[in-house]
Amino acid sequence: MLRRHCLCKRGRVPYSVAMQMHSTTIRGTKRAGAFGVAAAFIASLLASAAHAQEQPSAAMMEPVRGLVAFMSTQRRSEQPTVFARRGVCIIENFAPYLFCGLQAAANWAAAFRAHAAADDLKDLDATFGAAHDFSQSGKRVYFSLPTTWTGQTHGRHFDEQGAWVFVLEQESNRWKIIGYGWGVTAASVTPP
Repeated sequence: MLRRHCLCKRGRVPYSVAMQMHSTTIRGTKRAGAFGVAAAFIASLLASAAHAQEQPSAAMMEPVRGLVAFMSTQRRSEQPTVFARRGVCIIENFAPYLFCGLQAAANWAAAFRAHAAADDLKDLDATFGAAHDFSQSGKRVYFSLPTTWTGQTHGRHFDEQGAWVFVLEQESNRWKIIGYGWGVTAASVTPP
């Protein structure tokens, strides 16, 4: 049988005091563990809230989807109708890369057709992830769309991921593209 009044081997304190200190340490550890679990739970809730960011409305996505339709069909006689009347500026990954001014949309359309012909682009389609960094100020909105383009280039399947950043402006109760920028983040082409 242990004697409660003897000294603990690890230190020069009575055994009964050492047991109280040990028990307090265990309770403190349990509290710290519970606190850690609670903190992790709160962090996961905050992360979920961050993923539930405000998204562009269907009306705001209409010109974006219209642009995809224009790029996919590549009709020679057609001009894109999704751009604002003034102040358009487009950044692309094909020459001359920057399209700004009164003729920006027409110049971009001609350059896109030349790019599509040179790369023999066919069966184009785009899918979007959830928008990031959505912001609205008056009649303008900004958002970034994770985008995956797929299709055929020179008879081989391609997959191109990127960020498509848009600024839209409301004109006559409809949203129009006043500016966009395209940046490729990854691309692959199926080998022949």
